[in-house]
Amino acid sequence: METRRWREYNWPLLVCVLVLLTIGVLAVYSATLTAVTFNGVPLSTLFPRQLVSIGAGLVAMVGATLFDYSLLSSLARPIYLGMLVLLASVLVIGRISEGAQSWIAIGQRTFQPAEIGKLALILALAAYFQHFERARSSWPVQLGGLLIAVPPMLLVLVQPDLGTAIVLGCIWLVIAWGAGMTLGQLLALALLAGPLALAGWRYVFDDEQRSRLTTFYYLLTDPSKVDFNDGYNVIQALSAIGQGGWVGAGLTRGLFSQGNYVPVQHTDFIFAVIGEEMGFVGGVVLITFQALLLWQALTIAGQARDTFGRLIAFGVFGMLFCHLVVNLGMNLSLLPVTGLPLPFISSGGSFMITVLTAIGLLQSIALRRRRLVF
Repeated sequence: METRRWREYNWPLLVCVLVLLTIGVLAVYSATLTAVTFNGVPLSTLFPRQLVSIGAGLVAMVGATLFDYSLLSSLARPIYLGMLVLLASVLVIGRISEGAQSWIAIGQRTFQPAEIGKLALILALAAYFQHFERARSSWPVQLGGLLIAVPPMLLVLVQPDLGTAIVLGCIWLVIAWGAGMTLGQLLALALLAGPLALAGWRYVFDDEQRSRLTTFYYLLTDPSKVDFNDGYNVIQALSAIGQGGWVGAGLTRGLFSQGNYVPVQHTDFIFAVIGEEMGFVGGVVLITFQALLLWQALTIAGQARDTFGRLIAFGVFGMLFCHLVVNLGMNLSLLPVTGLPLPFISSGGSFMITVLTAIGLLQSIALRRRRLVF
């Protein structure tokens, strides 16, 4: 039975993950080699931590692969409620870093509950729409799915963490569409998005978030109005990418990357390091394997044996797609800076473990796409 089951393992997905992890290890090594914080603290200690995070993530990926994903359907509600408790506790006992109260300290290490929240929301929405499978395209069911997504989004927004809130919204949208949202419902909700965005601008966003959005607007319409300090991250990232040319300056040889000119280049702006040191070719290779990985997620969704598995795969696709598009967009000044890491590439333990666990869920769905008959 086990031999027959493992024939369904998605090897192309694993290859994509391993290639991207290799690129990420090289990029983080170079990005942290000579970089320092604003206080002059070396970032080189982050590289061994990244290796530990990848190891822990691979263990989590294997565990999620071996675990029967269908058993999570009955656990989705307590996992979701536990996630809300964690997100609420962050606002009370969380550690503030880079202007956001998003981390909980455990000894000398920290973790970000919002990352767990992404997987918890995926499971909750997949279980919810499976429960209402016969009527999942109706207005009451679709609005119920939205009501499930709103509490974690609000709890993350007040940290404040606009980027993660966008990812949670993207997860809801992709799963709701996969569950049967109609075009009319999508358009109606899009009309409501305008007044909600205005209310968020006035009552929810802080000054830094407003500054990032206005900076992005002026970068597109009138760069002369951009304050250099506000647009510094994007300007330096674009300069680094432009410096790379076709094949790049070589690993650890980038002028901007090694000169500490690009802020947070080990996380949010790591694509600038890849663009400068690996060039256009390196950037294309990265994007190609990210796209192939997303394609495999959709393939697994299409082959899933049940609605629960199919919607989990859609949710993982939505999460990874949003991170990829937003991160590349802000590195290339095509989208506002929102602080989202690049999947499998950026430094960060909580996020790395989350995305590798999500890959394990995809493999679990792939392994069990056929019901074994004796």
